[in-house]
Amino acid sequence: MSLLSADDREYLEREFQAKLKDKVVLDFFSDGTEPSRLTEQILEELAALNGQISVRRHNLPEDSTARRLGIDKAPAIVVRRPGGASGVRFYGVPAGYEFGSLVEDIIDVSRGTIDLPRDALEELRELESDVHIQVFVTPGCPYCPRAVRTAHKLALASKHVIADMVMATDFNGLANRYGISAVPHTVVNEKFSFVGALPEREFLAQVLKAVGH
Repeated sequence: MSLLSADDREYLEREFQAKLKDKVVLDFFSDGTEPSRLTEQILEELAALNGQISVRRHNLPEDSTARRLGIDKAPAIVVRRPGGASGVRFYGVPAGYEFGSLVEDIIDVSRGTIDLPRDALEELRELESDVHIQVFVTPGCPYCPRAVRTAHKLALASKHVIADMVMATDFNGLANRYGISAVPHTVVNEKFSFVGALPEREFLAQVLKAVGH
């Protein structure tokens, strides 16, 4: 049974036809559980809508690509161009409002566009230390995609940034470790955190503050 309705498929086909430029690879990491199976179906249905999108499957924990990229849990998705690297990552089922985040990331990666203010891009170019951003979300949170998309834009703009969407409902243990009680909740480099869907400049300021930049 298809997860996408006929109307959704028709809409996304038009969007991808109009907006995709270059090929996009969705590296999918599975541990064989039900969330992984559901994520795989979502990705298969997206890839079926446009030939520019392909899915590459990997199994945890033995996969060498997972070890190289530091993927340590599943389901996980890395969105990138063929032959390229990317810090744009999803952990957990990209369901609810976060399905839209995945679609928009696919378009951004395909087009090679980064919709950030010029001064933000300049600050990111000066970044020399590695940054790991984890944005904890839930499927029904309408504000979470804004934080996820901002984090992913930072990852597209800087090779030093890895940005994860983490579905808190799929990784309760991880959410408890960071004391997640409200979403979106963003954790930077394991120690610094802030809550809320901040405007892009303010989000970046918090990230740079976390790394002492």
